[in-house]
Amino acid sequence: MVLSRFWLAIFVSSIAFIIIGLFTNKYYSIDYVLNGKQGEPILIAEKYLKDIPQAVQDSILKSKENTFTVKTAKTTTDTLYVYNKQSVKIYSGVQQADGLLPMAKSSLLDLIIPLIAYLAFFCGIMELLIISGASEKLAKKLSPMFAKVFPTIPKNHESISYMTLNFAANFLGLDSAATPFGLKAMQSLQELNDDKDRASDAQIMFMCLHAAGLTLIPTSIIGYRAAENAANPADVMLPCIITSFVGTIAAFLLVGMKQRINFKSVSLLAVLMGLIGAIIGLLFYVNTLDLIGKNYFTANLSGVLLLAIIGFTLIFSFVNEKKFTEHKTTMFDTFVVGANNGLKTGVMIFPYVMGMLVAISLLRNSGLFEIISQGISFIFSHLGVAKEITDSLPVAILRPFSSGGSRGFMIDAMRTFGPDSFAGRLSCIFQCSAETTFYVIAVYFGSVSIKNTRYTLGMMLLVDLICVITGVLVASWFF
Repeated sequence: MVLSRFWLAIFVSSIAFIIIGLFTNKYYSIDYVLNGKQGEPILIAEKYLKDIPQAVQDSILKSKENTFTVKTAKTTTDTLYVYNKQSVKIYSGVQQADGLLPMAKSSLLDLIIPLIAYLAFFCGIMELLIISGASEKLAKKLSPMFAKVFPTIPKNHESISYMTLNFAANFLGLDSAATPFGLKAMQSLQELNDDKDRASDAQIMFMCLHAAGLTLIPTSIIGYRAAENAANPADVMLPCIITSFVGTIAAFLLVGMKQRINFKSVSLLAVLMGLIGAIIGLLFYVNTLDLIGKNYFTANLSGVLLLAIIGFTLIFSFVNEKKFTEHKTTMFDTFVVGANNGLKTGVMIFPYVMGMLVAISLLRNSGLFEIISQGISFIFSHLGVAKEITDSLPVAILRPFSSGGSRGFMIDAMRTFGPDSFAGRLSCIFQCSAETTFYVIAVYFGSVSIKNTRYTLGMMLLVDLICVITGVLVASWFF
């Protein structure tokens, strides 16, 4: 219900802001809001050639393309004049996101179709894990710990193995694998849910832990920093791990208190301390490596472990091939069945993803989000928050809405202030240590057709805020 109201509020407020802007002459044309593409210049006026400055007229007429660009300072936008059939169209600024209609199209072509491909492959692998008995063995091993975190899940339930694989994939920065495992976990948890329209406690806990985004190898962030010529692209790795780990612990404690989980369990504390120890030990090891060693380690660990999971699944299935015979099927046919289920899941979640993305597109292109972002930065700057932090806030504010949008702000921050500046590094930490909350809710709950998400959205946004505060503190400590 909360998510539905929020989605409606985005649409209504954005449309109202656009219409008011049109009638108050803030916008010359609102066509870009509906049909424009991200990065394209925005039409702000159209005049007859004789009505523009003489110097600009001369420059346009001398140009073979009948265009002229007025270059401005780096912090402002260029102005482009395009002459065609007696009138001159004037463009200034660039579009922040695809328009509503192109976004609806790209959500299918650029997002859902690739996602369906990932879902098909990894759901095929997961079907092999199920039939071969590997998922059952994994669930038995982890049941004692998961029984403390998810008390409503029966012992040795298959959802335990799916959640484990999802957490492991996120931990290693394997987004393409994490989503199929997570969707399979949600579907498995839905089987235990008595009220099919209402999120269960187990589903909420899983979603919030997933959203905290505990990451060991932030490969994409390191890649972006390397592309921007950072002196040490991997220097944000440790702050990213610490920030995401704090967010994960916060999610567990906050949701656990809401669900009255027993935190005094010895086994739960032992597992938690073991996880903390393992992360600290790995961090110490990585810290002993030189620049080339860190780059080599981060570039290969995730890929090797993913191949190991796939290889283990295939070998384990081959060794236990008799179980496939008992089910009157073969390994390959089992893989095809799983892939087909992944395809169906991808088709089911498309409307949920498209609906959320077009709403966010409208919010960004209306200019309302920019005003909100600038307002928040203004308030923080007058509260004494350093300018280096407020320069990074657009990434933190946009991250729950759009991964691509926040990534653009992150790259812009590195290019404007430098990849080794405090603002550039903090932007990378913000990008790495949180999840695209609204997209994740739309995808995961949409896959099981849950309408009442209860307190999930509020809790996930609170965890995002904790990650932002932690990111600032950790960045201040390291840099």
